[in-house]
Amino acid sequence: MLQISQLKLKIDHTEKDLYKLAAKTLKISEQDIKKLVITKKSIDARKEDIYYVYQVEVMVADEEKKAARLKTPNITIAKKNAYHFKPSGENRMSARPVIAGFGPAGLFCGLLLARFGYRPVIIERGEAVENRVRTVESFWNGGKLNTQSNVQFGEGGAGTFSDGKLNTLIKDAFGRNHFVLQVLAEHGAPEEILYLNKPHIGTDKLRDVVKAIREEILSLGGEVRFNTCLTNILTEGGKVTGIEVNHREVLACEVLVLALGHSARDTFQLLYDKGMKLTPKAFAIGVRMEHPQELISRNQYGSRFDKLPPADYKLTHNAVNNRGIYSFCMCPGGFVVNASSEEGHTAVNGMSNHGRNERNANSALIVTVKPEDFQASGIENYPLAGVEFQRIWEAKAYEAGKGLIPVQLYGDFKRNKASTGFGEITPNLKGGYNLSNLRDCLPDYVSAALIDGIGAFEKKIAGFSGEEAVLSGVETRTSSPLRMERDEFFESSIGGIYPCGEGAGYAGGITSAAVDGLKVFEAIASKFKNPMFT
Repeated sequence: MLQISQLKLKIDHTEKDLYKLAAKTLKISEQDIKKLVITKKSIDARKEDIYYVYQVEVMVADEEKKAARLKTPNITIAKKNAYHFKPSGENRMSARPVIAGFGPAGLFCGLLLARFGYRPVIIERGEAVENRVRTVESFWNGGKLNTQSNVQFGEGGAGTFSDGKLNTLIKDAFGRNHFVLQVLAEHGAPEEILYLNKPHIGTDKLRDVVKAIREEILSLGGEVRFNTCLTNILTEGGKVTGIEVNHREVLACEVLVLALGHSARDTFQLLYDKGMKLTPKAFAIGVRMEHPQELISRNQYGSRFDKLPPADYKLTHNAVNNRGIYSFCMCPGGFVVNASSEEGHTAVNGMSNHGRNERNANSALIVTVKPEDFQASGIENYPLAGVEFQRIWEAKAYEAGKGLIPVQLYGDFKRNKASTGFGEITPNLKGGYNLSNLRDCLPDYVSAALIDGIGAFEKKIAGFSGEEAVLSGVETRTSSPLRMERDEFFESSIGGIYPCGEGAGYAGGITSAAVDGLKVFEAIASKFKNPMFT
C-alpha cells in the first residue's frame, strides 16, 4: 500500500473529502482507490484555522510505479513493522509460570504466555474488575477502604481507574507498541486508538477490555486467581522454587514474573528482606489541579473549541529553585479520585471516561524528588527510602483532610492559608473532601516550585493561575519509588524472578508497561520450552 502523510482537512470535513484529497495527492480518480486506512490522525491548532492532519495507507494498482513517478516525500511505500516472536527456549519448566499482578504488564505477559501454551497461573491481590469497581465506588461513597482491592490494586492495575492513555515515548522498532493497541482493539477498545495521535480508552471502556483479555487467557488454559496476595518467596541456591500466597498456600514455580505495580509496598518490603537487589529512584510528587474544561479547550483551540474533542495540555518548567515541575496524566473532562491504598494515608489520581465530558479538566502538577531528598527528610539511605518518603506526605494529607481528600483554592495555596469555600469552580471529585491547606502536605521546596511553575504556565494557558482553580492532594504515586535490578535476560538477582512493568521501575504508563510485559514473555520463551511439548 502507499502511505500518504500530511493530508490536511478542515475540522468539518467528511470521509468523502479525505478520499478526494488522497486521490488528488496521488493524481488519480477516487474510483482507483481500492482501500483507504487511516494510520494517524492529529489536530493542528497552531493558527486560527484548525485542521485535522492525517496519515493514510491507500491500496491502488501499480503502487511502486506511482510512488516513483510522483517523487514527493509525503508519498512512500508503506512499511509494516508487525510484531512477531517465535519461542526458542530449550529448558524444561518444572511447574507452570506464575505472574504476580494483573495490571498491563501482567495482562500482556500472561496473554502471550497463554497464547503460546505456557498456561500461566496469575495471582492478583485485588478483585476481578467487575467486583473491584463496586468496592472502589463504595469507598468513594463513604465506605471503608479495602487495602487489598482499591484504585491501586485489582484486575487491570491502577490504569483501570485513569484516563486510559495509550501514548508512549518508547521507540517501536519491533512493533510491540502497535501490537498492544491491536490487542486492546480486538478486545473491545475503540478502533480509533490504532491511529489517533494521543489515543485513550477511558476508564468506562477499559474495564470491559481488561475482562475480555482475562477471558481469553482462561480459554487458553491459563488460571487467574483473585484475592490472592504474594506473601512469601521460597528460594534454594539463589533461585526461586515457589511462592506462598495469603500466608497459607504454597505454589511451586521456577519462573515468577513480578508485575506488581508501583504501590505494592508490602511486597517491596518482602523483596528487600529476601535480599533482591533494589535501588531507590527519583519520582515526583505534587497536587491535582482542576480548571473548567472550556477554559482549556478555548485556550488550545480558539473560538471553534466546541467542534473538537476536549483539549489536553502538556506543560513543563524549571522553577527558580532548580526543581523541575511538569503536568502529568492530564485528564480532559474528568474526575479527581481518592486513590489511597493504605489506612491513614491519602493519595489522589485523575480519571476520565471515554467521552471526557465532565465539566472540569484536571492534571497532576508534580515536582521531581530524588534520593537525596529522602535523606534530607531524615530517612535512612536504603532501597525503600522513597516508599517512606511517600508515606510521610500521604499521612500528612490524611491528617489535613481529616481522612478525606484535602482540597484548596490556588489563591489560598499561594497565601498559605486553608480555604473556606469555593469560587466559580466546583471540584469534580470521586470521594469525600475537606477544605484544607495543602502546604501542610508537601515539602516547602515542592510548594515553592508549584507556585513558580503555575505562574509560568499562565503564559501558555491564559487563566491557568486563576485564584479559584482547585487543588487536591497529594499526588505521590506517579511512578515506582524504586527499581528492581535485572540482567540482560530480564532476571533479577534471584534466579527465575522476572521484574516487570511500572512497579519494577521499567515503565511509565499503560502502553509501556504492556510492552515490558511482552519483553519479559520473550525472555521466558527464549529460555524455556513450551510445557505442552515437554
